[in-house]
Amino acid sequence: MTQAFSTLAEFRSLLASAPASDGAAYGAAEERNGQLTKPPGSLGRLEELAVWYAGWRGDAKPSIDAPQVIVFAGNHGVTAQGVSAFPAEVTVQMVMNFQHGGAAINQLSKAAGATLDVHALDLDNPTADFTQGPAMSEAEVVEALLTGWNAVAEGTDLLVVGEMGIGNTTSAAAIAHALYGGEAEDWVGRGTGVDDAGLAIKARVVREGVAVNADRSGLEVLRCLGGRELAAMAGAIAKARVARIPVVLDGFICSAAAATLAAEEGSALDHCVAGHVSAEAAHFNVLKNLGKEPLLAMNMRLGEASGGALAINIVKSAVACHSGMATFAEAGVSAG
Repeated sequence: MTQAFSTLAEFRSLLASAPASDGAAYGAAEERNGQLTKPPGSLGRLEELAVWYAGWRGDAKPSIDAPQVIVFAGNHGVTAQGVSAFPAEVTVQMVMNFQHGGAAINQLSKAAGATLDVHALDLDNPTADFTQGPAMSEAEVVEALLTGWNAVAEGTDLLVVGEMGIGNTTSAAAIAHALYGGEAEDWVGRGTGVDDAGLAIKARVVREGVAVNADRSGLEVLRCLGGRELAAMAGAIAKARVARIPVVLDGFICSAAAATLAAEEGSALDHCVAGHVSAEAAHFNVLKNLGKEPLLAMNMRLGEASGGALAINIVKSAVACHSGMATFAEAGVSAG
């Protein structure tokens, strides 16, 4: 199999040349939506979702038959700074739980009719402590991007990506701070449940990491402040963009990873919707910067693709109504 890219420059070029939504299918879906047996706009955002989905799939009357959830796991060297309430060993233990079917994401994927794949990325070799310099070399971030790119299954028609990695809320906060400015305190939250002292440590670590890694281009922010699982999520989201597969974004960490793509290419997330807004306070502001209105607000902050997976059924319901409902003509109902 030919490798899709081998450098960040090649990956950046793929992002820039990715296809747009199918305008003809989008227009035909809009026309169909106007003929369905309901008052105009009465299904609210479900109508917008269905037309958006139809445009990306190139089908005015689509169906969702093969949703895929992918969880990527990685370990972070910055945990040496005391930013998490849990040790890094928990990442390995949770990966085993995913593989044995015992985690929340297993249940949510099953309920949504989605396949679930889990990829652990070099857990025995944490990224470097980004307060001392870049978290990853170019070779390391490219390898992680490729893992995500190649993890998107043939035939997938809706994608959700998520993560597991002790310390990755600190990484996400550093990315958001680097991309959007403000103060470090604006972007840090309690993550796994750190106390006030831990929160202060996270803010210091984010501040130091952003100061040490000065490049603000999206992929360099990902390389210098991200982790392997964040890069893998970005790679999978980018592959979905190239393949015109709609994506449901998960929480704060997923959205921060996605934000690095948007910083590189303004249209890179046009195929994405925000599945939910999490209880991690900074997530709302990341979504605001991305121009994404969440589908759900359930006070969740678990990660592991849980909020995105929960939203799969919202998108499926939107598409089912759009494609399954009769038009006024088909139903013999007067349109008024």
